[in-house]
Amino acid sequence: MTRDNWTRWPVREALSPEGLTRPRRVLTWVVRAVFIGVLLWSTFARRDMPAWGSALAMLMVVLCAATIAWYFRATLQRQAWTSLCSLGLLAATGAVAQGTGFHMPAAVLWCSCAILALERLPLGAAMAAAVLALGAFALVNEDLWPVTAAVTVGLGLAGYVLRLDAEARGNAQRLLAQERAARAAEAESAALAERARIAREIHDVLAHSLSAQMVHLEAARLLIERDADRKQIHERVVAARAMAAEGLAETRQALSALRGEMTPVEDYLCQLAGEDGTRVAVSGERRALAAEASQAVRRVAQEALTNVRKHAPGAKVTMCLEYGKEQVTLDVRDSGGAPGDLTASGAGYGLLGMRERAELLGGSLEAGPEADGFAVRLRVPG
Repeated sequence: MTRDNWTRWPVREALSPEGLTRPRRVLTWVVRAVFIGVLLWSTFARRDMPAWGSALAMLMVVLCAATIAWYFRATLQRQAWTSLCSLGLLAATGAVAQGTGFHMPAAVLWCSCAILALERLPLGAAMAAAVLALGAFALVNEDLWPVTAAVTVGLGLAGYVLRLDAEARGNAQRLLAQERAARAAEAESAALAERARIAREIHDVLAHSLSAQMVHLEAARLLIERDADRKQIHERVVAARAMAAEGLAETRQALSALRGEMTPVEDYLCQLAGEDGTRVAVSGERRALAAEASQAVRRVAQEALTNVRKHAPGAKVTMCLEYGKEQVTLDVRDSGGAPGDLTASGAGYGLLGMRERAELLGGSLEAGPEADGFAVRLRVPG
């Protein structure tokens, strides 16, 4: 046994009445009532006691009750010297009772001191106080020594069992409080993760839609500066308007996705590819994807097509969706072409956002030029 075990107080939950079940509370009050009853009966059972003696005995009983309450409060606040002083006062009251002929109250007080010390004090101080209190009881006890020894050992074991029971109850309450705190933290973390997911969805939808609108509006601005034909300018404005309507539709789709109402990813890719004549190929055994993986595939496909419109207008694009055993791969390739007028437009955060989305899911994203164009490859668990 280490030194810390001898000087360590019982856990605060073991010393506090909070958390006690109703049966345990009832049992505790019954034991206290029995203790007080034995103390009163043994004090006032003598018929030859004068009136002043009865008044003094009642005063001593009240003093003992107040001292015990003081002791309970001091041990709860872990005040070592105050606890020892209150326990010493209780033992001294027993000595006074023994000296004035009240042998039974003295025995009750000394035995109570031993049990209270073993239950609520650090083990080193508790053992010392219990030995002194039970030693005093054994010295004045008039029973045969085997009976006295058995009673003394039994009282010591009873006090230690109460200590172990209080420690077990306190540790159980502490573990329960920690579990509740962990559950609350887990719920808060889940809520924050869900908020982050919603924020990513809204950001990706708006970023894609606004970026596409900016492409067409920037083209219209350049055409106006070059005094281009009005019909060409009108086409760009109409395209920007169409992208705004598409963005609204995508926002509604994102909200449906957050509610768990998503169309199959293959249908979405075909619908997305139909706008520009992109070819779509699907391989592997089709299956329903998790919401995060499905959204990642959709957003990467959107961003890749937006980049093609911006940097290589008119290029042929191929999208391949492959269902692997443990992951899903989306491969978007374009045939390349002359840079468009809008190559320099945009903030340049598209690939970064796609890579962050993939890494959050435990996947990866590779993007870069190839011999005949540009390729984007997404891998996510699914």
